[in-house]
Amino acid sequence: MMSRRKALMGLATASAALAGLRSLFFTEPAHATEAARAYEVIHTEAEWKKLLTPQQFQVLRKAATERPGSSPLDREKRAGTYSCAGCALPLFSSSTKFESGTGWPSFYQPLVKTAVDEITDNTLGMTRTEVLCHRCGGHLGHVFDDGPKPTGLRYCMNGLALRFTPA
Repeated sequence: MMSRRKALMGLATASAALAGLRSLFFTEPAHATEAARAYEVIHTEAEWKKLLTPQQFQVLRKAATERPGSSPLDREKRAGTYSCAGCALPLFSSSTKFESGTGWPSFYQPLVKTAVDEITDNTLGMTRTEVLCHRCGGHLGHVFDDGPKPTGLRYCMNGLALRFTPA
């Protein structure tokens, strides 16, 4: 027969394990826990919800990730500029876009380095570099060091966070 002490210890261990799993999958996005930064474009949550589609709001303001292969911008081949869907800041040129095979639009560098902010993201039990729009702070995606020359970087962006303007 199990003693009360063993039962309580088992319950405490199970609770700690569940709390650990929760922190792996339900942590705040990196930009939500960063010290508040004054962005040039600022809106209330209600205003963002009016300006963006529900899916764009989840990606840009809540750091969600769209399903791989779901964005038409991943297959976009025309010359042009990719801008932030939240504030229209030009971010990437089609001349730096490449086929990464990931299912998300990928670029090897931003138009100008100051167009994006990069911060450490420790969500999902790993360390990554989150990419934010410099003007509005919208979550764009992540950057990895497995891209092509000349930078060796892969800016893996959510298509919902971008707007494409043909040249």
